Amino acid sequence: MPRKGFSNFDDYDDGFDDDDDAYDYDYDVDEHEAAEAEEEVIAQKGLWRCAICTYDNDESMHVCDICGVIRQPVPGGNQTINTNTAPFKFDAPSPDDLVSNGLTSSRIGPKDSMKKKEKQDSAEQNPLKKGPDRSETSSQGRHDNVGGIQSFKSLPKAKADVSKETSSSSKNMKVSESLTGTMNNMSLTGETEISREIKIRRAKSKSNHKPEEWMLLDKESDTLSQLNLAIVGHVDSGKSTLSGRLLHLLGRISQKQMHKFEKEAKSQGKGSFAYAWALDESTEERERGITMTVAVAYFNSKRHHVVLLDSPGHKDFVPNMIAGATQADAAILVIDASIGAFEAGFDNLKGQTREHARVLRGFGVEQVIVAVNKMDIVGYSKDRFDLIKQHVGSFLHSCRFKESSLTWIPLSAMENQNLVSAPSESRLSSWYQGPCLLDAVDSVKSPDRDVSKPLLMPICDVVRSSSQGQVSACGKLEAGAVRPGSKIMVMPSGDQGTVRSLERDSQGCTIARAGDNVAIALQGIDANQVMAGGVLCHPDYPVSVATHLELMVLVLEGATPILLGSQLEFHVHHAKEAATVVKLVAMLDPKTGEQTKKSPRCLTAKQSAMLEVSLQYPVCVETFSESRALGRVFLRSSGRTVAMGKVTRIIQDS
Repeated sequence: MPRKGFSNFDDYDDGFDDDDDAYDYDYDVDEHEAAEAEEEVIAQKGLWRCAICTYDNDESMHVCDICGVIRQPVPGGNQTINTNTAPFKFDAPSPDDLVSNGLTSSRIGPKDSMKKKEKQDSAEQNPLKKGPDRSETSSQGRHDNVGGIQSFKSLPKAKADVSKETSSSSKNMKVSESLTGTMNNMSLTGETEISREIKIRRAKSKSNHKPEEWMLLDKESDTLSQLNLAIVGHVDSGKSTLSGRLLHLLGRISQKQMHKFEKEAKSQGKGSFAYAWALDESTEERERGITMTVAVAYFNSKRHHVVLLDSPGHKDFVPNMIAGATQADAAILVIDASIGAFEAGFDNLKGQTREHARVLRGFGVEQVIVAVNKMDIVGYSKDRFDLIKQHVGSFLHSCRFKESSLTWIPLSAMENQNLVSAPSESRLSSWYQGPCLLDAVDSVKSPDRDVSKPLLMPICDVVRSSSQGQVSACGKLEAGAVRPGSKIMVMPSGDQGTVRSLERDSQGCTIARAGDNVAIALQGIDANQVMAGGVLCHPDYPVSVATHLELMVLVLEGATPILLGSQLEFHVHHAKEAATVVKLVAMLDPKTGEQTKKSPRCLTAKQSAMLEVSLQYPVCVETFSESRALGRVFLRSSGRTVAMGKVTRIIQDS
């Protein structure tokens, strides 16, 4: 939520003159005692006297009817005016400080301490009050919905009540600023309390969830299993060209469309990019000759209905590649076999082959097809293929890929060798008798789907229709099933709505189950509350929202040391958030997982450890044991992935 800054803070009038001599300290003590006695008489009559204009207001009024100044909480009039000189607390402002100084609280400060101080101030002031105070009103607006989930939509109501209560104070600009600061503070406090409200609502256990009959998979309805296949690799290794050529050979791209791509590519002097342009559709991608976002395409093999996720290979777009990898069931790792290109892509500092392989393993991808592309450039040399297999194979084994889950395919996308049929080139067929790329895709086993669990879908993208006023959330269903009319909840906002319609593989459908890539059109939900990085879930089983997490991580090779206070990028499913390392708990034995050293000073490459991170803003997350899709995390710094791991505990700040 945007925070309003006050440019006129330097001109704030604290009620004192700059000249010390202007204030007369030699007042008459007897007159002051008489004024106190007069105040007590006024209070007995059900009135209170304004400390500024001395007007006697009714007890039920909270602001002076003459000058608009808010009623002082402590009786005694001018005696309490010295409270305005209290220093501003940037880390944890109380409501009284906000009213006095007219400032909003800092989002990076300890928000829980701010809540405690509000309660303490309220407790101290209650014995002296004779009427309701503003701090009680704001606190009641935040907590009157403790029994359910409080969304951001309920906050404007509290704001409206506050503004209505102080409508007579429009003559005083300082009061207006203080009200704005209080309302902003209410909004921030409501945002940080989402996780607490969710925990209160979360009374049901997922183990008690009983799926309905329509949710269960009917084996007779669809003989093809869903397979989400990510294509990754170093930049310029031929990923988009391989994808485009494969789609063209399988009939997903017509000859007329292919002729159009070839003509457009030749007109710009990029004739070899014709197949890549089938997936790289944006003008910037075609001008730069690189993939920048994850392109999605579909084709059918003998056993699978394949969703092809063509991921970018440039180092500047690794976060987009992570978005594609988090949806993948299996992957094709494309490697450029040409002299110099393989070495550059496999380099530990500048190449992306190693990082992409680590990301795949970190997101639980176990089955990888290693496609050694551009074999025509090296004359289909068996020695070159064996050299690449030796180097890449040893690295993949160090990433804990099993040899049985790796398939090695030499091919040439431009020459159409070993893609959908056995190679016709004698230089390749003379020493390779293995499967072609399409057969290798068929041999991949489709993972088990959590259809019987509650609905869970991380939001990858959001499509808004301004003409129809609709909003659609796109992503992969990680668990459960959904159909039109189903009730859903959008996190982290907590808004509830209904599914209007479904699209699977760009076509309308009546039921979508776990593993499907779908676009869900929503109704009854504010479009501003649906955003990439959020989660769609079952209303009775909302996901957790947190800012403080305990992680078990493995520091990657070549990473910079992780210290206490290190600033990192935190990646979980499709969410990315700024994070700070707040505690290094212990170092772990990589093999046994047992603690070897408590509270280490730093973490270096190839070390396993437990640490705590604090996020700048809340994210939807679960422990790894509860949900693997929402429990796998990556930590990046300076454009490189420095650590990967899982969430072991969600820490609720007291």
